[in-house]
Amino acid sequence: MKDSLLWYKNPADDWNKALPVGNGRIGAMVFSQPIDERIQLNEDSIWSGGYRERNNKNAYENLERVRTLLFEEKIEEAESIVNDLFCGTPVNQRHYMPLGDMTVKHYKESIADFHSRLLDLETAISTTEYTLSNVRYKRECFVSYPDQVFAMNITADKSGSVSVRIGIDGRDDYFDDNSPVSDSEIRYYGGSGGEGGINFCAFIKVLTKGGSLCRYGSFLQTEGCDEVTILLGVQTSFRAEDYSEQAQFDVNEAASLTYEQLRERHIADYKALYDRAQITLDDESDLSDLPTDERLARIKEGKQDNKLTQLYHSFGRYLYIAGSREGSLPLNLQGIWNKDMWPAWGCKYTININTEMNYWAAESCGLSELHTPLFELIERMRPNGRVTAREMYNCSGFVCHHNTDIWGDTAPQDLWMPATQWPMGAAWLCLHIMEHYRFTQDREFLAAKYDTIKEAAQFFVDFLIEDKQGRLVTCPSVSPENTYITESGTKGSLCIGPSMDSQIITCLFSDVLKAQEILDTDHAFGEKLKEILKKLPQPEIGKYGQIKEWAIDYDEAEPGHRHVSQLFALYPAALISKRRTPELAGAAAATLKRRLTHGGGHTGWSRAWMINFYARLFDGDEVYNNIQALLAHSTAENMFDMHPPFQIDGNFGGTAGITEALLQSENDEIVILPALPRQWASGSFEGLKARGGFTVSCEWENGKAKTVTVISNCGGVCRLVSGDNITVTCHGEQVTCEYADGCAVFDTSAGRKYTVTYQ
Repeated sequence: MKDSLLWYKNPADDWNKALPVGNGRIGAMVFSQPIDERIQLNEDSIWSGGYRERNNKNAYENLERVRTLLFEEKIEEAESIVNDLFCGTPVNQRHYMPLGDMTVKHYKESIADFHSRLLDLETAISTTEYTLSNVRYKRECFVSYPDQVFAMNITADKSGSVSVRIGIDGRDDYFDDNSPVSDSEIRYYGGSGGEGGINFCAFIKVLTKGGSLCRYGSFLQTEGCDEVTILLGVQTSFRAEDYSEQAQFDVNEAASLTYEQLRERHIADYKALYDRAQITLDDESDLSDLPTDERLARIKEGKQDNKLTQLYHSFGRYLYIAGSREGSLPLNLQGIWNKDMWPAWGCKYTININTEMNYWAAESCGLSELHTPLFELIERMRPNGRVTAREMYNCSGFVCHHNTDIWGDTAPQDLWMPATQWPMGAAWLCLHIMEHYRFTQDREFLAAKYDTIKEAAQFFVDFLIEDKQGRLVTCPSVSPENTYITESGTKGSLCIGPSMDSQIITCLFSDVLKAQEILDTDHAFGEKLKEILKKLPQPEIGKYGQIKEWAIDYDEAEPGHRHVSQLFALYPAALISKRRTPELAGAAAATLKRRLTHGGGHTGWSRAWMINFYARLFDGDEVYNNIQALLAHSTAENMFDMHPPFQIDGNFGGTAGITEALLQSENDEIVILPALPRQWASGSFEGLKARGGFTVSCEWENGKAKTVTVISNCGGVCRLVSGDNITVTCHGEQVTCEYADGCAVFDTSAGRKYTVTYQ
């Protein structure tokens, strides 16, 4: 289907135009250069070094001093101490690194006629077509999850025409070594060096039909072949002691299959995930014959292209499957696609929003098992976080600040006051545990993870202190990456009780209490949490009619700041609700207007967050406007989100926002088309997920739902926001509905489909 293609008339001359393929662990960027192709490669566990213990041993002895200074509003002095005595030692965590570049060169040719390149989201295969010396060539690339290899297949419309030279390099001689080990194989070693560092081995095997194959210096060379298939496998010491042998084993096992078999196995595995859900946005204009970059250019001109929004949503689901699978690491700032030895922000896990944003759409788009790598990272963080909690704050439980890395490092990262001293990272990540349960109703999973969320909560039982009003608050902390101005004109970031902290803790404690109720366990600890919850600050309205960002109603040094942390309560949480707390929802809208009026949403991920906010406010017009802005100003030609530079969180945040406009399910009720833009007058969605264990599909016309189907995966009560103008049937039999609080309420049985018809 053309609606599922990213396609272009020219090869990529820049990384941000190349097309990504991956299997969750191995990633590749395909440039589609016809004569001298470059495939930029990654493997998710190639990081810059081993684990190191970085907790600052001077932190706890200065904690009360810092708190006292903050209460006395001696902000500069408090920040000076924190900058020196609470930072990590050393200040930086490990960072993500590339694997290298594989090159495939037509060494006999110098002039090419390029036809097209594309990424088919239905098959997860990138295809390039071009002509050299009157011979038409076709290259296909994909990365197989079942067979754990990157595969490239080169064919021509004339026999005996495929003569290419294959090599691998590209890491600036960084402890790397590459050389052919036979006439058909190359072994490529590399690593980070140092004690405990991660080493890797990539293994390449070239398979040919017809012609000849031999080593040629550092390359392998084919001559006069009918067809060439290149297989690459890679393993690291992070996962396997015998990583070199394992990489070779992966390739040899794949080589025992034909290319057609590898391709079929790859597609079947991929489609089992990708085909679970889809959205269709009708549009009067069919622009699928235009290249993707030209369609993006039209958006910059203010034109409408609903099918491009549909493609963006499909691309987000594609990136989930290609970027992180079961058994791999979770999605970092760039997923698995990173070209730089020293990438922006280390290409780590930034957990003051970006990592969490990566998973906002995983459950609602039916990709629940792809959430599991994040839970595995949390478990790696736990033992480190216990040490950080004890040594830095003399608290029980576990804590992490605003970044972590492959090793689950929990000490503060870098030396930047607006972000570094923020003890909420583990708490926010742990909210994903209960989200996974809400969508799946997996009681066994919740039981296995209860101690994790309890430990995250235990830290705050010890860490919270009373402010001057007797409320329990965090201190010291920051409102992520923002700076305030006091009445005296002093600027600061370090503070007492920023609003986002209280909101996250409210959600965390509530999750623990809910888990205790479901599992019937640990009620004594629950009573302690209930007493603390009574003293936690709740969202408040400030002097501009906005939701206050800090406990004191400070002005922002940057009113158009990219973070809107005080609206965590609106999204991803649901403490502020258009239906349940209309006054606070109005203040949330005022907050957004103030941010955007002053230039907010200027980074890709921030604009994506705006879409979700407006979806929760049931404002379809602003959902549409912010999607248009995301596509026009923060989307590269290859559809990657641009901070800039590239950050994958905006892709996932945008995907989540589009989904939220079509289906919401917070506060134990399902809302159909809650923020449908007027421009999406007709369309459908299939297979989206709602909390409570429901799979929902919908067809709508003229802006109104026509038919909705709800599959109950686990049984239980379904609460559908609706008037009394619906009929519910199950396999032809009418279902009794009760109407309460604006909802149609009906009982469901596991495995049954319920059809909702609107009169």
